[in-house]
Amino acid sequence: MEEWFTVRKLDEKTYAISEWGHWEKVHTFLLIGDTEAVLIDTGLGMGDLKAVVESLTSLPIIVATTHIHTDYIGNHQQFDTHYVHEAEVEWLEKGIPGRAMTDIKEDLVRDCTKEIPATFNLDTFELYKGKSARVLKDQDTIDFGGRQLIVLHTPGHSPGHVCYFEKETGYLFTGDLFYLETPIYAFYPSTNPEDLIQSLGKIIHLENIQKIYGSHNTLSIPLDCLAEITVAIAVLQQKDVIRFGTGIHQFGSFSFQF
Repeated sequence: MEEWFTVRKLDEKTYAISEWGHWEKVHTFLLIGDTEAVLIDTGLGMGDLKAVVESLTSLPIIVATTHIHTDYIGNHQQFDTHYVHEAEVEWLEKGIPGRAMTDIKEDLVRDCTKEIPATFNLDTFELYKGKSARVLKDQDTIDFGGRQLIVLHTPGHSPGHVCYFEKETGYLFTGDLFYLETPIYAFYPSTNPEDLIQSLGKIIHLENIQKIYGSHNTLSIPLDCLAEITVAIAVLQQKDVIRFGTGIHQFGSFSFQF
């Protein structure tokens, strides 16, 4: 296993695989079922994620993508089966609009606090482009043998962003819809501040949330944040700032940039 990745066991069949040495502090999640395993996103693409996954399970892997951004599809080429929401199928097939590879590469290797894996070659690095094995829609379920994930379409950060919720365990995987410490982005052209706030309103009403896992910074998010999100939404609405150009709005441990 490469030192680039840190693996944390969340329970007997669930793991977080983190890239703490990168400035974005990205997390992917491996959920092991009876017949298949689901990998939520594939991270930055700077290390051999497949080797890490294979050290944890020998089951076939389904990559369930939260959204098609560079820090979530970096290792998609290492796996054969990808699921993506219908609004971003074209992004997976043709590339992310408005993102030049020169800019992507520049962001990828800056401000790293761990040594970049020797196997990584920035000159030859390319983001995966290909077909989705399954096109996801809101409220779809992904069944992988004794476990099920519910697909929640939560646009705002991107048009086809989804969260994944496992009712049985109460695990909610929020991707880039919600995380702590650094601003949640909804300020560039492919984002939508109003959609983001509506999506947050959607997840706070889910029943039986037991654990919340974001994909950046702190691995787990306190359940108290659900009540704080409710207050934040009310404040943003009252101030009439849920639109492009209103800047950063700070609420305790989380913030939004519109």
